[in-house]
Amino acid sequence: MGTNATSPGSASVNALNAASELLRALASPVRLGIVRELADGSREVHELVTSLGVSQPLVSQHLRVLRNSRLVIAHRHARSVEYALADDHIARIVLDALRHVEEGPGAPPGTNA
Repeated sequence: MGTNATSPGSASVNALNAASELLRALASPVRLGIVRELADGSREVHELVTSLGVSQPLVSQHLRVLRNSRLVIAHRHARSVEYALADDHIARIVLDALRHVEEGPGAPPGTNA
């Protein structure tokens, strides 16, 4: 861990609970895919449906979880709604997790297994 990382012993119980809730909200392949897509910018539901290859009701259900967790925000434009990440930290968490998995176990950093 780097010097800026908070160790579990120094984090408050409230911070640990909040971090746990954040990770729980991300604990779905569809929600991870939504965050990955939104990392590149705002999207409407139909764009997420197309890029993720899942149904509109399923995307809407997962967007509701992400919105309730305050990870995603919605902006209404006339008859459409665009969804965006609440902040860049969410994208970094997900993109780092995906890079970690793609590296594979025991692979040197920066290489694909």
